[in-house]
Amino acid sequence: MNKSGLIEELARRENLTEKKATDVVNLIFKGFTEELKNNGRIEIRGLGSFVVRNYESYTGRNPKTGMNITVSPKRLPFFKVGKELRDKVNLESEDEGVIRSESSNIAE
Repeated sequence: MNKSGLIEELARRENLTEKKATDVVNLIFKGFTEELKNNGRIEIRGLGSFVVRNYESYTGRNPKTGMNITVSPKRLPFFKVGKELRDKVNLESEDEGVIRSESSNIAE
């Protein structure tokens, strides 16, 4: 799902206009961005958490030219999946595997 899909689904489920749903999604994303810019942490129970990781500068290599370059320090957002979501995804994957293996045994 992408941002426009999220907006469409929100509008449909909550009986909102697409404009209202867009405003809601943009407000949430703006809040997330501001919190992360200020070195905050965002935790959504059942989903996971967003944090900013700081990376020092380092010497890298330009793959095109082979020349050494200095990569400047940077801050990047990082998402850590929550246990509840991880368990749900793994459980669904395992259930699909059981169905596939049972149906493949029948065909033999």
